[in-house]
Amino acid sequence: MRASMWWQLLLSMLALVSSCAARRIQAEATIELPPPLQWQFYQNSCPDAEKYVRDQVEFYWKQDRTLAPKLIRIVYSDCFVKGCDASVLLDGPDSEKKAPQNAAFLGFTLEVIDKIKEVLEQHCPGVVSCADIINLAARDAVVLAGGTSYPVPTGRRDGNSSTAKSVDLPLQAVSWGSVVPYFQEKGLDVQDLTTLLGGHSLGKTGCQFVADRLYNFNKTGKPDPSVDPTFLSQLREQCPPNSTNQVYLNPDSGSSYSLGKTFYSRVLNHRAVLGIDQQIAANNDSYQIAQRYDASFEDFKKMFGRSMTRLGLVKLLPGDQGEVRKNCRVVNAK
Repeated sequence: MRASMWWQLLLSMLALVSSCAARRIQAEATIELPPPLQWQFYQNSCPDAEKYVRDQVEFYWKQDRTLAPKLIRIVYSDCFVKGCDASVLLDGPDSEKKAPQNAAFLGFTLEVIDKIKEVLEQHCPGVVSCADIINLAARDAVVLAGGTSYPVPTGRRDGNSSTAKSVDLPLQAVSWGSVVPYFQEKGLDVQDLTTLLGGHSLGKTGCQFVADRLYNFNKTGKPDPSVDPTFLSQLREQCPPNSTNQVYLNPDSGSSYSLGKTFYSRVLNHRAVLGIDQQIAANNDSYQIAQRYDASFEDFKKMFGRSMTRLGLVKLLPGDQGEVRKNCRVVNAK
């Protein structure tokens, strides 16, 4: 009887692995890769590369769960500036790190990437790019935060320049009408935008980024009328005028640093923390997407992975440009 139970368990595990593999193959087949990306680019040159990355991310995530939203954010901060070339990791007196938009993930997060690179250089020197490390580490962070694994094509090249003035990421409140074309310029659409904003179910934001909604919306001296009155009172308690406090982007699940099921429900009920998140409900296409995700958390997790894969395809360096850095903080010596 016991042997039979173990056999059934084994068959169930094999079926699960087979199902996951089938979903991964299907996902890969639906994504057209720009050069120089390939599926399993390191299969011959560093076959365990993804395992080395995953092991390090898991090790450090267990020490500090805030690592997950920060690793996810780095993909956006890197790819939306000069493309996915790890320029955001370069040191320098006027590098992208110095831009105020990138202050949230400095320190420990970059030290984790340094450690991943160190391990990879020990096993496969000069092979795995820092740009690929960013994307692979973010995927592993999504899984640890309760998301669904997704395929990450590899073969990115590392850039050799980085300037703070090139960082044009929104710093203050922005309108939906300006964000949509901003995403479209990068090859992403309204579904990607609405889906990636779901990443705001992780992490915190500073009260300075929500103060206008609470006290002086559009310079009217009044709060944002789209905020639920009860939630407005709660946010004002956490963010009094001129406060430097931080608040969870999803108050329901924020402290667990896990992807929360209620993010889109909060949006639909006018209880989103950030103005850009609340604007999802004010536009027909994004409103319908939010309804779909609110009805199916599994659907959201699947599509979040898809949009993260697409985000990692933005403006790649050709294979004959850039380099594979030996140290993610500095360009290679000539």
